[in-house]
This record gives sequence, C-alpha cells and structure tokens, in this order.
Amino acid sequence: MITHRIGLFFGSFNPVHNGHMIIANVMATQTDLDEVWLVVSPQNPLKPRKTLARDYDRLHLVHLAIGDNPHLRASDVEFGLPRPSYTIDTLTHLREKYPQHEFALIMGSDNLQTLPRWKNYELILRDYRIYVYARPGHEEGELAAHPHVQMVPDVPLLRLSASYIRQCIRKGYSVQYMVPDAVFRYLEESGLYK
Repeated sequence: MITHRIGLFFGSFNPVHNGHMIIANVMATQTDLDEVWLVVSPQNPLKPRKTLARDYDRLHLVHLAIGDNPHLRASDVEFGLPRPSYTIDTLTHLREKYPQHEFALIMGSDNLQTLPRWKNYELILRDYRIYVYARPGHEEGELAAHPHVQMVPDVPLLRLSASYIRQCIRKGYSVQYMVPDAVFRYLEESGLYK
C-alpha cells in the first residue's frame, strides 16, 4: 500500500539557493505530493571537479536550507550508487528500498525537452509521474502532453544560479538573501567556495 507520494528534485546544489527552495516548497505544498526530497547528485566523472564542493559539504548545506520543514528532506541516495548516476537506476533503487512510497520526478521544462536522451527514458515515462515547472526560454515540447507529465503552473522562478553565487563569493561579495539564512551563515563561517 502506498503511504507517501515523494517528489524527487535532483541537483548538484552547489550551493543550494533560494530558487531551489522555492521550487521544492511549491511542489511540496501546492501539488498532491506529500514530500519533496532534494537529491544531491555526486560528482559527475565527466565534469571538472574544481567548481564542485565535496559531496557531503553540499548535502550539509541542503540540510541547513531545509531546517525543520516537515515537507522537505535531503537525500544522499546517489552517493552509494554506481557512477555515473542515471536517474532510472536511482528510481529503481528507491522503489526497492521504499516499496511503501510512490516516487515522482520534479524537473524544469528544459530537462523535459532533453528527456528522450536520458537512459531508459521510456521506462521513466511509463512508470513515474513527472512534475514540470516552466523555464523561461524553453518550450514545454511534445512530452508535456504525456499522461504522466503534469505541468505545474505559476511556480515563481528566480533568475539565480549557483555559478553566480560562487562567483560572488570568490569576489568577496555578499550572497545574503540569495541563499537561506542558515546557508549564508555557514558559507560565511566556513569559507566554502572562497
């Protein structure tokens, strides 16, 4: 018996910022999802390491960002899976580990457009629901009409990127109000990304 509908919001969260948290909270409180798990993706072996903070530092920042919000959860599930991480493998692993949950994906319309390039994307579309928020400059595409795809309208989006935040930190600029307060305090104290 399914007890919870869990939305999986994947990202490198390098670092997590208010834009991520707004999307996660809207999905958790304005859809039929019971919880949203922010899944911190490990280092992609195909990407340069230099700009990416260590896996557990990024996970810690997500924990700080969530605080005591009962609808959100940080997940390190991909840290223990073979790399590179493929979404279908993570979904299969979670379904086996938590048979009482029904898992769904959360993604931007830019990712929905590229979904046909993902490993076993037909299985993802067949077996999982996908909650999609619009990304400016990206069409919804033909997959938006798929019965398992749910477009979530009016998700407030910030034109804010983790790379911009890292750039500000390197230049010594304040990132207050761009990241949750607890994340801001930790970044200031730890010197992460400097």
